[in-house]
Amino acid sequence: MKQRRMLVLVMGLFLVGCGQQKSEQKLNVFVWPDYITEEIAQGFGEETGIQAVVTTYDSNESLLARLQAGATGYDVIMPSDYMASIMIQQGLLEPLDKANIPNLKLVTRFRNAYFDPEMRHAVPYDWGTAGIAYDSAIYPNLPQTWAVFWDESYRGRTSMLDDMRETLGATLKLLGYSVNTRSLDQLEAAKQKLIEAKPLLKRFDSQAAEVLLAGDAAIAHAWSGDAFRAATEKASIRYFVPKEGSTVFIDTICIPKGAPHKKVAEQFINYMLKPEVAAKFTNHAQYATTVDTAREFVDSALRDNPIIYLPEETFDRLEWIKDLAEFLPNYDRAWTEVKASQ
Repeated sequence: MKQRRMLVLVMGLFLVGCGQQKSEQKLNVFVWPDYITEEIAQGFGEETGIQAVVTTYDSNESLLARLQAGATGYDVIMPSDYMASIMIQQGLLEPLDKANIPNLKLVTRFRNAYFDPEMRHAVPYDWGTAGIAYDSAIYPNLPQTWAVFWDESYRGRTSMLDDMRETLGATLKLLGYSVNTRSLDQLEAAKQKLIEAKPLLKRFDSQAAEVLLAGDAAIAHAWSGDAFRAATEKASIRYFVPKEGSTVFIDTICIPKGAPHKKVAEQFINYMLKPEVAAKFTNHAQYATTVDTAREFVDSALRDNPIIYLPEETFDRLEWIKDLAEFLPNYDRAWTEVKASQ
């Protein structure tokens, strides 16, 4: 969620002069692309003498599959809220020793989030929304509705996220249903509706910023961070949450079961919650953090931007994407049929 580039990047970040560090003095961080910058990793190294090695994944589902397959060696991961819920239920996360994370007290927004209200396994860290980003130079009066993806007027100029839950969710919201519906009839209606939109779309693509900046589409289903990144490079890019509503997400910081350096991982979580560090995250990733006191250190262009810091009244139109448990295969089938349709 989070910048969601559908490209796996692998990046090793090494503290300058860390060649003398012992091999065990390291932290293996497995996160979304562009979440942990070299500046953040180096700052942690300078503060602790511990080398941060960062690798990245491209989706919550690929992260889950990796852990379910028995992958080991990771110390810190950043699943989104619904995926953290799944991982807690499956016993894939270590319980947190809060004595090692005193900065937990700085988490203010979403502190009692539905997936782990006492922060026993997952710390809410950053948040954003899904909505529509568009080029106002081409469409200055775009209707603020999901219906634009079904409007013949915009044929070939639109893209939707290549994301099962978000894109079926947007369609469900258009139809007046919950993004977490467990009604087969409602899901079938959303599937058929989305199949209707497919001939009008340029493509499904989760790199919304790149799509807009390249001119491949003028209207894109996008996560808010991607929308802001596009807007910083092209001033005519705008973003809104459609009137029917949309989704809000949190990315969390967790420690996977069997992490080889659990105490160091807790040090890292504590470091990430420092307001100055949380602000560095927001300045780079362009998602707001749950540490509200970080806002005073955030670049003014972001601090005052409603894409990043959403107006409170908009929250009434937002839903969390939640774990659907045994109903999830129905979404998988629906999405497969949408993608296979002609």
